[in-house]
Amino acid sequence: MTTTRSATENRPARGLLADGARLLRLALRLDAGVTAVNGLAYLALAGPVEDLIGLDPGPGRAIGAFLLGYAALVWAVSVPARPNRLAVTAVVETNLLWAVLSVAAVALGWFSLTTAGAVWAVLQAVAVAGFAAVQYTASRRGA
Repeated sequence: MTTTRSATENRPARGLLADGARLLRLALRLDAGVTAVNGLAYLALAGPVEDLIGLDPGPGRAIGAFLLGYAALVWAVSVPARPNRLAVTAVVETNLLWAVLSVAAVALGWFSLTTAGAVWAVLQAVAVAGFAAVQYTASRRGA
């Protein structure tokens, strides 16, 4: 007895998830966009951010400036059709470091964060680790 395959089973996988380079570029650009918005919020809204999450304006502005610069670098990594593997590795590792340091900042009380600030820091860590995971996975798919 022979088995037959449907026409859809014989087609190569298509779409965003099947194309590692396309997924990687999208993940990098989303990372850059979210990071830039975050950085702008820390810079432009330092007073309200302090009131809400307990982050002093000085460190808040420094973090905002860092995030804007980092967002520009991540966007630059996303520009080529096939992003540079070493640059992608640096982005993934920096994202993982950010996630670990965010959790450490909460656990060790590095800043005088409010409860909302501690929750925000942990949520950011989860989001940034998620970006790193998608970027790593996409880069392993032959991006």
